[in-house]
Amino acid sequence: MKKINIVRSNEDFNNILKTGKSVKNHYFVLYHKKNNLGLYRFGISVPKKVCNAVNRNKLKRKVRNIVDNSKNLYSKQEDYIIIVRKSCLNLKYAILEENLRNLFKMIYK
Repeated sequence: MKKINIVRSNEDFNNILKTGKSVKNHYFVLYHKKNNLGLYRFGISVPKKVCNAVNRNKLKRKVRNIVDNSKNLYSKQEDYIIIVRKSCLNLKYAILEENLRNLFKMIYK
């Protein structure tokens, strides 16, 4: 994921969470909202309650990799916030990938 494709400001992050639409499953919550930038942006959040810093960063790297490998599933003019739930902690990569891809498919049905 390129640096330009990351939601950086706290204001943008909170705006997407408050006014965006959401879909969820047992492992992730995905918020999405249209933007006028002409590009997609992602924000990934793993709450402190889930695990320690090492495992939070590991989960973020896995989610970033899934996002990079799934570029054909999401719109080019939207902002996305992915919140990882505690149930993701001990799952294999393939299960995480399948569940996150299913959320993207649910958005565009």
